[in-house]
Amino acid sequence: MRAAWLALALLASPGLAAGAGWARLPGGEFNSVLLYEDTGGKVKVAPFELQRLPVTNAQFLDFVRRHPDWQRGKAPEVFAEPRYLKHWQGPTTLGPAALPAQPVTNVSWFAAQAYCEAQGARLPTWAEWEYAAAADETRADARSDPAWRERILAWYSLPSNRPLAVVGQGPADLHGVRDLHGLVWEWVEDYSAMLVSADNRDQGDPDNLKFCGAGALSMDDRENYAVLMRVAMLSALQAEDTTANLGFRCARDLPGKTP
Repeated sequence: MRAAWLALALLASPGLAAGAGWARLPGGEFNSVLLYEDTGGKVKVAPFELQRLPVTNAQFLDFVRRHPDWQRGKAPEVFAEPRYLKHWQGPTTLGPAALPAQPVTNVSWFAAQAYCEAQGARLPTWAEWEYAAAADETRADARSDPAWRERILAWYSLPSNRPLAVVGQGPADLHGVRDLHGLVWEWVEDYSAMLVSADNRDQGDPDNLKFCGAGALSMDDRENYAVLMRVAMLSALQAEDTTANLGFRCARDLPGKTP
């Protein structure tokens, strides 16, 4: 029964069936929007693998069935606030508000990390996510292209309360990854290291906008505004928080690989 149900979830999204699995990213030196004091914003990303698609309701449902401690109503509130999976019909039932092929949302950082660990993986770091999200269909770093930036910023102008699309509808990037933009926000492993001041007068001040105590955010970088919005959003969250437009995908290391 479960296999047949998951097959229906795949049929609901051709992109899900065709693009499921892992993409291998080569890594290398990368210019981050985070201005690290010791590198001036340059970071080294080791080769890694990233899930091609965000985790879906169907996949997370399979996880909570296998790990009952993470079902709604059973997960301690210290790990998942009361809104955890609130759009599901029941603890192990999706219902009409949570289609199988939609990205799972209303999940806490703790729950997302637990899911990834159950797959022998982890959440991507911010540097890995930012590195992957810079690519378009033909380039590893398309951020300097005004047309690419406008396409990404267009998503931010849409109402946040609209129904979510199913995963896999966006084009695959150079690495074969989809939906890093235009579908949901995504948790990263080190989100809690991002601290952004709420005072606009502090923006651009390396003494006030710290990242891991060793870097600063430049909010004057208009070309990376969409990415900076994600940093600001993640920095406002606690690990037990959930929202209706925040999901995740997993990453994993390649043994013995360094940039």
